[in-house]
Amino acid sequence: MESTEGQNHKPTSPEGLEELAELHSHLGGSVDPAVMWELAHSQGTKLPTKDYWNFVRLITANPGDHKTLGDYLELFKWTELIQSSPISVERSVYHTIAGAYRKNNITLCELRFNPMKRNRGGEQDLDHIMMAAIRGLDRASLEYPVRAGIIICLDRTFSHKQNEILLNKALKYQNRCVIGIDFAGPWRKDFKYSEYRDLYKQARKAGLGLTVHAGEDEGHESVATVLKYLEPDRIGHGIRATENQSTMDILAERGIVLETCPSSNLDTRVIKDMEHMRSVYHKLKENRIKYTINTDGPEMLVTNLRNEMDLLLKNNVLSKEDLMRANKQAFSSSFIR
Repeated sequence: MESTEGQNHKPTSPEGLEELAELHSHLGGSVDPAVMWELAHSQGTKLPTKDYWNFVRLITANPGDHKTLGDYLELFKWTELIQSSPISVERSVYHTIAGAYRKNNITLCELRFNPMKRNRGGEQDLDHIMMAAIRGLDRASLEYPVRAGIIICLDRTFSHKQNEILLNKALKYQNRCVIGIDFAGPWRKDFKYSEYRDLYKQARKAGLGLTVHAGEDEGHESVATVLKYLEPDRIGHGIRATENQSTMDILAERGIVLETCPSSNLDTRVIKDMEHMRSVYHKLKENRIKYTINTDGPEMLVTNLRNEMDLLLKNNVLSKEDLMRANKQAFSSSFIR
């Protein structure tokens, strides 16, 4: 687990992996449970348990307990509720970035979240939430040699108007800490990526980085669809693109970077087992598709970035050279300029 407590020793890695970059981590899954517990009690948040260890189990995904992406997304209901205030957002952003550096020597950190899921249905002002995130990022960047930025998540369950408001907040704070936008949230039958071409075109024109969750709970068709209508720079997860050759050809031709999250995909059964994992990464390499390694949410998934790399290395999914290449790719394809 990615502790926010001080570390006695600097993280060590094979030569070439001393400093790491992470591009795909959700704020709701990246804060130490101890910090979340303190935030909940300081705000008087009513929890379903008064036992700390039961609380930890409530907001972490133990392997085998959560068999679908929907089960995993349910965990965010509690973390997002606890983070629904300016002070909670500020402390959450700070502890995530600071903890990532102390534990893993992550010196480039992109953190994503949806501020509209932190304003208690409109009770809290979105600008206060955004400014709180900026304060947390500024404090972490002042104390540690980390380059950090925030990606604003639009949501597939929101209306076009709500997502337009989120884009406008991203544009408003682009010169402070916001570096890009994303589309996340559970899939719904009537959602169409094509209806958001206008918002992504506006974000692209303004210079924001563009990423989209696709090819995870949805099939390879979702990757082809976002490539057609949203034209992102990167794709969150995207691994199901390996099920279709023409989709892989487009990814390779355009140089689109996949933000892969190994343990997350194993836990949600998007990837069945290590044999399937080896097959996925083999196809990515064989088709010259760019990819990075990420946690998705280290605390919620009880992992960290170096553990993710060790997992792939020890199971002969990727070589040390592959990992070095993926880490270098993360630095070069970051939206932080």
